[in-house]
Amino acid sequence: MEVKIGVQNVARELVLDATGTDDEIEAAVQSALDGGALVLSDDKGRRVMVPAGALGYVEVGEPSRGRVGFGA
Repeated sequence: MEVKIGVQNVARELVLDATGTDDEIEAAVQSALDGGALVLSDDKGRRVMVPAGALGYVEVGEPSRGRVGFGA
């Protein structure tokens, strides 16, 4: 699942292919907002940790495929 995380006062967003379903990622974001940090793992076993106070936004969804051709 592709997750984009916007961090306050940082120009670039974090993009990772997180393991888990939409519901599991949403639960992790909700628990982080209750206090603590957002911790997500990607498909290569790496973990991303963002303090809840620094979160700007979290976008969860499937990666979009690039369109090719004149009809795109």
